[in-house]
Amino acid sequence: MSEKILIVDDEKEIADLVEVYLLGEGYEVFKFYNARDALACIRQEPVSLAVLDVMLPDMDGFSLCRRIRQTCLFPIIMLTAKVEDVDKITGLTMGADDYITKPFNPLELVARVKTQLRRYIHYDAAGQGAHVEEISLRGLYILKGRHVCTLNGKDLALTPIEFDILWYLCENKGRVVPAEELFEAVWKEKYLDQNNTVMAHIARLREKMQEPPRRPKYIKTVWGVGYTVEE
Repeated sequence: MSEKILIVDDEKEIADLVEVYLLGEGYEVFKFYNARDALACIRQEPVSLAVLDVMLPDMDGFSLCRRIRQTCLFPIIMLTAKVEDVDKITGLTMGADDYITKPFNPLELVARVKTQLRRYIHYDAAGQGAHVEEISLRGLYILKGRHVCTLNGKDLALTPIEFDILWYLCENKGRVVPAEELFEAVWKEKYLDQNNTVMAHIARLREKMQEPPRRPKYIKTVWGVGYTVEE
C-alpha cells in the first residue's frame, strides 16, 4: 500500500505541481487549499506525511501544524515564502519536522518527503523483531527498539525526530554534544552554518518534558558548544 501524502496550499499552481511529482513517485495524494478540509481529511484517512503552506486563507500553517500535533505524529514539512529564521523556528517549535522555502525545486521536496517517510516508517514498524536497547535515567525511560519513551511513568508522545534526538543525547550522556554532530547524526545531512533546526527541536522536546527553559533537569545547553544530558 502506497503512503498517503497530504498537501495543503492555497496557491493552486504550487499544490498541483507538488501533486504531480508525488504521484509520479507512486504516492497517494490528498490535496486541499484550506485548513478546514485538510483537518477533515486527517480525521478520515491514515495520512503518512503532510506538506503545509504557512499562508492559508482560513488558518495559518503554524496553527494547522499545532492542531495536527495534538493527535498525530506523522512527519510535517512546512512550505514558507519567507526566509527569516523566525519563520523556520516557529514551524519547528509547533511540531514540524522540516521546512522548505519558496521558490523550491520540486525534486528537493520529493527528496525531503522520502527522508521523512523512511524515518517515520522505521519508527512506526519498530518492535517487529528489532534489537531492544534501553536507557533509564532519573525517571526518564527510553526503549529504542520499540520507540517507547516515558517520563516519571507517563508516556511522552514524541515524533521520530524528537525521539532520535533524545536517544542520541542520552546515549552520549555526560558528554557535550555539538549541535553540528547532533544534526548530522539525526538528520543524516551535512550541517550548514546558521542552522537553527536543532535548537528549535530541543525547545519542543523540553516543552513536552515540561522542562523549565532556564533550569532544565535533563537536556542542558552549554552555550557556544552544544547540548548535554548529565550522568
